[in-house]
Amino acid sequence: MKITELLKEDTIILSLKSTTKENVLDELVDKLYEANRLNDKEKFKSEILKRESQSSTGVGDGIAIPHAKTDAVKIPSLAFGYSKEGIDFDSFDSKKAHIFFMIAGSKDASNEHLETLSKLSVMLLKEDFRTALGMAKSKEEILNLINEQELLEEKPKEELQIEEDKDLILAVTACPTGIAHTYMAADMLNEKAKNMKINFKVETNGSTGAKNKLLADDIKRAKCIIVAADKKVQMDRFEGKNVIEVPVSKAIKEPEKLLKDALNQKGKIYTNQSSNEDNQGAKRNGFYKHLMNGVSNMLPFVVGGGILIALSFVFGIKAFDPNDPSFHPFAKLLMDIGGGNAFKLMIPVLAGFIGMSIADRPGFAPAMVGGLIATNSGAGFLGGLIAAFLGGYSILLLKKLFKNLPDSLEGIKPVLIYPVLGIFITGAIMLLFVVSPVTTLNESLQAWLNSMGTTNKVILGLILGGMMAVDMGGPINKAAFTFGIAMIDAGNFTPHAAVMAGGMVPPLGIALATTLFKNKFTKKEQDAGKTCYIMGISFITEGAIPFAAADPAKVIPSIIVGSSIAGALSMVFNIGLPAPHGGMFVIPLVYGKPLLYLLAILIGSFVTAFMIGFLKKDIKEL
Repeated sequence: MKITELLKEDTIILSLKSTTKENVLDELVDKLYEANRLNDKEKFKSEILKRESQSSTGVGDGIAIPHAKTDAVKIPSLAFGYSKEGIDFDSFDSKKAHIFFMIAGSKDASNEHLETLSKLSVMLLKEDFRTALGMAKSKEEILNLINEQELLEEKPKEELQIEEDKDLILAVTACPTGIAHTYMAADMLNEKAKNMKINFKVETNGSTGAKNKLLADDIKRAKCIIVAADKKVQMDRFEGKNVIEVPVSKAIKEPEKLLKDALNQKGKIYTNQSSNEDNQGAKRNGFYKHLMNGVSNMLPFVVGGGILIALSFVFGIKAFDPNDPSFHPFAKLLMDIGGGNAFKLMIPVLAGFIGMSIADRPGFAPAMVGGLIATNSGAGFLGGLIAAFLGGYSILLLKKLFKNLPDSLEGIKPVLIYPVLGIFITGAIMLLFVVSPVTTLNESLQAWLNSMGTTNKVILGLILGGMMAVDMGGPINKAAFTFGIAMIDAGNFTPHAAVMAGGMVPPLGIALATTLFKNKFTKKEQDAGKTCYIMGISFITEGAIPFAAADPAKVIPSIIVGSSIAGALSMVFNIGLPAPHGGMFVIPLVYGKPLLYLLAILIGSFVTAFMIGFLKKDIKEL
């Protein structure tokens, strides 16, 4: 299949009107929708933004390839757009993007479609081709250029031959959708390895499956292995080898440095506790990886159910109770959906996905059943976490016990042995040994929190608020957020109010700093600061990350102090938050005085802003 079967004149924009990243995404999505290539425009855009949140699809050299693979796509297609002025697409790339290809892959796209889309990504690495696209005067010329380049790409290429007597460097590339970055990274590494005369082999983990797979003998001989991936790849085969783990974009932008690092064995010896699942390529230990898998899948239930519960309180705190004078049927409907169902699934879903992370699909059912036992018995959040790891590791135990079964019985393991024995083992341990002591512990913790004096509550708020700003979405932030949710589940709403206040301050404080102290920031930083207002009021702490990464010594202490003050003030004002998420939009629903809660957040934000203004030097002085 040719690329021009996916890109047509009605999906080409010769001169983009957009001046911002969000607008260019909208413009390209609209173009695909107008050309009748999409079933659902909003869903497709949501998937595009989801992919962007994992890592920017700006790949350097003035190119951006936003892409998504979803059932919102009616016909696998491409949209092209060109911006002469350029658009700031990647906050970590100083160069503006001029050439945009938006890839719309259907969920059931054929291998032929996906391979064609992947071929385009590799073509864009050619400087002459990019230059010609930028100079094109008509849609027809764009299509002709693509056809000509595609013909050149079809010519047989010289294959890299593995030499037996030379050091061998291996690589694996993978991006979340497996359409663009996977193949661009592989091609860049291949080309650079050829120029550097390095003995090299790369495996691609794309949408059509793994290609050019690394063999056991290759891995045994390898001096170092580069894993350039933004999704899970098979890592246990690299046990004991020197491994460098990076985001896939690094292989596109810095292939020579990566290969030199590999030759010098600058990686770390891989053990099966290592993971490349973190989207930034950083390593996390097994516990954190499993926990985050559960938390990320639990959040929709927490946010949706929690906000519906909070909305029911608009009609009165007891308006959902038919026996209360303030009863309102719609309040009951909201409570039944949010509290009786969505929120009730929170702990079982958390446990189920932690179990799946530990033992793949067989671990899901035992862990989820254990989570349900924790929910129904009063063991709560802590009981659910115990159930999660019990369910996952009980399956790993069963896999070892039954690994020598005859091949003819292999098929009954996942459908009979693992679910029956896994659910029984997890359920029995939960009911006989876990539920009672954990329930007692939960009741003691709740009693302790309720008995806290004002001073102790302020200290707790200070700590929780500060934790939200330390790593802005990392393990410390998530630990505070998870504790807050656990307290909501236990019926104590004040800790999570401190958590949300602390989480809103970093982006809001930075936004205020870029507004009040313009001389401390570049024009680009000032523009980015405006988006931090939106992220802050939406409780998206991660909005502060680019600023913290650019100047950690000045920004991180400032946001920690501001967040700590906001968390402490939230406790001083005795604010309770029944909704686990929602930012500014759920402040009217808090227990206590909403204006005081807003004041706590604003004070923390202004403290952060003034600290940044004081600590940072004027741009002219830099």
